[in-house]
Amino acid sequence: MTLNASELPWDESSGLEPFLPLDLQESSSPPEVPPLTIWGVTLCVSGTLIATENAIVVTTILVTPSLRAPVFLLLASLGLADLLAGVALILHFLFRFCVEPSDWSELLTSGLLVTSLTASLCSLMGVALDRYLSLSHALTYGSSQSRRRAATLLLLVWLGACVIGAGPAMGWHCLEEPNSCSVARPLTRTYLSLICGGFLMVIIVTLQLYARICRVARRHAHAIATQRHFLPTNQPYPSRHSSGKGFSRLILVLSVFVGCWMPFSLWGLLGDASSPPLYTYATLVPAAGSSLLNPILYSLRNKDIRKVLLHACCPHRFSHSTHTHYPVDV
Repeated sequence: MTLNASELPWDESSGLEPFLPLDLQESSSPPEVPPLTIWGVTLCVSGTLIATENAIVVTTILVTPSLRAPVFLLLASLGLADLLAGVALILHFLFRFCVEPSDWSELLTSGLLVTSLTASLCSLMGVALDRYLSLSHALTYGSSQSRRRAATLLLLVWLGACVIGAGPAMGWHCLEEPNSCSVARPLTRTYLSLICGGFLMVIIVTLQLYARICRVARRHAHAIATQRHFLPTNQPYPSRHSSGKGFSRLILVLSVFVGCWMPFSLWGLLGDASSPPLYTYATLVPAAGSSLLNPILYSLRNKDIRKVLLHACCPHRFSHSTHTHYPVDV
């Protein structure tokens, strides 16, 4: 996605170039490859890190037969979505700084980025739903029926994300009508408003799921505290320290989630084509940055995935064993 220019004086050294109306582009000289800037280098490095990190997670889950619980399907979907986001950033860098920019390259990268961000956010909501179901339906969690439901849910998520991401390529863009552009060219303001409105709905539903998780966890903690007096003195039970640690992790996850997704969702609804491009970068970078943080906050915190990675790095030191799969730690 390319950002629009404001009416303020432009700093050519910033690397954020304004776009010209279509009639002026046709009458001007052929487009040239812009010089490499710090924005371009940051874009390429970030995309490479995101793609590499998530490729490791996705590969680990796919090649390990024991990682087939619903939570791992969701984590694989999240990793694949974030992997595509990294690829989109790399393609945007290549099309902008290595070859002559064109309309089809803008449509391709913007569509791929919309698809990946939509699938990533919906996968995060799926992870929250999985955490809630694993607590409220602990006896049936991980069954074949649960896996089928998770696979069906992910199929619908990806079909919806692909349909939404195909909007620019199917003609829902502002290349021929610059006045209808949003804060992120070539997306129209109507198109981006619908996407950001959907993002806000997913964020609200996810926060409600985590609120229910807290209520269920509090009931479980109360039940454990009640039964504590009937357990033998040497029987282990969750301590206040572990409960406080889990609550701190939940606060961290929610803070990162809201901090990454809320700014761009609101800015896409409030901004327009005349808004300063720097504001769009300031809100879009955290949304893309969530693809870099998601593997750390979700996948790599899972004990089974960590053991598989450690075994792959040091096969003689860490041995495989049969594990009981649990959802991602709250």
